[in-house]
Amino acid sequence: MTNSNLSKIKPKLRTTGIVSGNFGRPKVKAGSSLSEIGMSKSDKIYVAKPDDYLQRMYDAFEKTEDPKLKEFIYEEIRKILIQRNLWK
Repeated sequence: MTNSNLSKIKPKLRTTGIVSGNFGRPKVKAGSSLSEIGMSKSDKIYVAKPDDYLQRMYDAFEKTEDPKLKEFIYEEIRKILIQRNLWK
């Protein structure tokens, strides 16, 4: 049996360079970039009361021309009125 150079080759771990495998783009670290959504730097946060929200929905429904927006507003009004047992 002859000696070969294959036994002298040291395997190299992939510890250098960028981590690829995402179709040529660098891989993204785990976690969402949207993790800070909902975090406010304000001292006070005002959340609309259901009555105020309902009135805003009525006003917006009258003002808008967009059919998708009207459908959304209609569903929001419907949800509130169903919760209050006012929807028939």
